[in-house]
Amino acid sequence: MASMVVFWTAAGLLAAAAAAVILLRAARSAPQTGAADPTLDVYRRQLSEIDDLSDRGLMEPGEKEAAYAEAGRRLLVAADASAPGWTAPAGQRPLLLAVVGGVGLATLGAYLILGQPGQADQPLAQRIEAWRTGSLNDLSPAELAAVLRQTLETRPEVEGYRFLALAEAQSGNPAAAARALRRALDLAPERADLWEMLGLSLLSRSEGEVTPQAREAFSEAVRLDPGALAARFHLARGRAASGDAEGAVRDLQAIGAMLPAGDPRRADIDNAIQEARSPAAPASGTPTSDMIGRMVAGLAERLESNPDDPDGWIRLVRSYAVLGDVARRDAALASARKRYAGQTQVLEQLEQAAQTEPMK
Repeated sequence: MASMVVFWTAAGLLAAAAAAVILLRAARSAPQTGAADPTLDVYRRQLSEIDDLSDRGLMEPGEKEAAYAEAGRRLLVAADASAPGWTAPAGQRPLLLAVVGGVGLATLGAYLILGQPGQADQPLAQRIEAWRTGSLNDLSPAELAAVLRQTLETRPEVEGYRFLALAEAQSGNPAAAARALRRALDLAPERADLWEMLGLSLLSRSEGEVTPQAREAFSEAVRLDPGALAARFHLARGRAASGDAEGAVRDLQAIGAMLPAGDPRRADIDNAIQEARSPAAPASGTPTSDMIGRMVAGLAERLESNPDDPDGWIRLVRSYAVLGDVARRDAALASARKRYAGQTQVLEQLEQAAQTEPMK
């Protein structure tokens, strides 16, 4: 500890001394502002004369380029030599030196007071362990993702990779989110919701464009679950973008027919149909996040009429958590707790769903 303090003290003093020497030498050797070099005008006239000779056919193109290069080189050298250097009035030099030295000493003092010279760098593994043993609710998305990655190395599981994908997405890393979802699908390839999440992650990565990879993920989600409306919706969008407006409209109308009357998602369907029919002047559609929000609202309405669906309640609580809607999340969680008070496994899954980090 003492040796480190001595080292950094000496380093700070040497830095201040070096800055003082540099400033003194610069101030003494800098030329004062004077008249410009008269040869500048000579070289400028040479450039004009070269153009004139070339225009009159008295100089070959190769000769013109060589002459231009030589005259330009001399002009640059003369301009550099005539440029005034930096200097400061003699009365200000002591003040400048005092400021430089003061900054160095102040920095050194702050380090000695606030820094920890004897503290070694904390390896990543130790930091992850500290995050793991602390409160997960206090972790940032990137820290939570690091904890999940380490845990999944020794204990891979589907839900763990799904939570990792959510954390990576919230950290602004859709590529890592897609990788996590692919790992989850390696373990559970028949999960339509994971295929749909993968498609949405790829959609975020491509800034809303339905790429071939996203189309493949959405198609698999629809194959496994024809009721995967978000996947069907974006497949229709991709079909419209590829030029098949009529096919896209038919697909969107089929989705609308699956929705009950008064479903708020119908507005998104109508906007998408209008965009497909008028690609040159698309209507101002609702953002994808609003579309997801309306789909969550549709799930909540279905649970009101058919509440005996534990997986639906878990998805609803998780969806509200992802959207950051704390009030609705807590209300749905309270209703589900009351309905499944005697089912420990369902209650545990509900609690885990409620802890899902909201996406930004």
